[in-house]
Amino acid sequence: MPDAGMSGGFAVTEDALAKINLALHVTGQRADGYHLLDMLVTFARHGDRLAFAPSPADELTISGRFGLALDLDPGGNLVLKARDMLRQAALAQGDHAPPVHIHLEKNLPIASGIGGGSADAAAALRGLLRLWSIHLPDGILSAIAVKLGADVLMCLTSRPLIARGIGEKIEPVALPSFVIVLANPLKAVSTPEIFRLLTEKHNPPLDLRTGDWLATIEANRNDLEPAARKLVPEIGQISTLLKQAGAKFVRMSGSGATCFGIFGSIEAAEAAAAKLHSERPDWYFQATETLSGD
Repeated sequence: MPDAGMSGGFAVTEDALAKINLALHVTGQRADGYHLLDMLVTFARHGDRLAFAPSPADELTISGRFGLALDLDPGGNLVLKARDMLRQAALAQGDHAPPVHIHLEKNLPIASGIGGGSADAAAALRGLLRLWSIHLPDGILSAIAVKLGADVLMCLTSRPLIARGIGEKIEPVALPSFVIVLANPLKAVSTPEIFRLLTEKHNPPLDLRTGDWLATIEANRNDLEPAARKLVPEIGQISTLLKQAGAKFVRMSGSGATCFGIFGSIEAAEAAAAKLHSERPDWYFQATETLSGD
């Protein structure tokens, strides 16, 4: 249900950071239909927030700019799925997992290619582990994350990484922090539809041989971007706006429609986001920084 916010009364809070695909290569397709990917991933300091408190009965409340657009059906909401799957695993090993009030502050656009739902599910897992004071073997926790979605395992880590396979094979990487502006025309993109529109599904993997990380990002690509631009022409428009606002480099993240522009300073990024918001107040612009992988 909608709620005014998360001020006070919560025992545990967790950030659900936006996941940024700096590069995404589609390298094949498995017999079961899942696509094989090579991804260079980082996380922004901006995202959703979750809070947790003991409660007489399970409850989910929501606030934030994009809260009203969320699916609250337990069969489709990843936060509720994460709660139920973690509870089942905890009870199976003899732990207690009592009712909980979860509050979600939804600051990221829905279906926008920056892992919002997956980040929320991962934050739910981390927060409930703390609230319930339980420990699960890494293999069981990873299996829950992958079952929730391939991106959830990456978001559970929430640090710069390289992901391969369907996203379940991850390794940390020493990426620097980047100053970015996230931009989205607030049009939801269907990831299955984007993959369906791909004309080539067997592309070269990531090339990480370049010494400079910005040059490395530029030398790679997002294989989903051409299909997404056909489906949502505004992606091309928003990419042009970011370049005109001073971005040194622009690319779409994930399956879209969010694009990121890399800027030279946080002051330049904040000025660009403010300018773009004044020009298109109906779209989403957010200046932020990414985490470093040191």
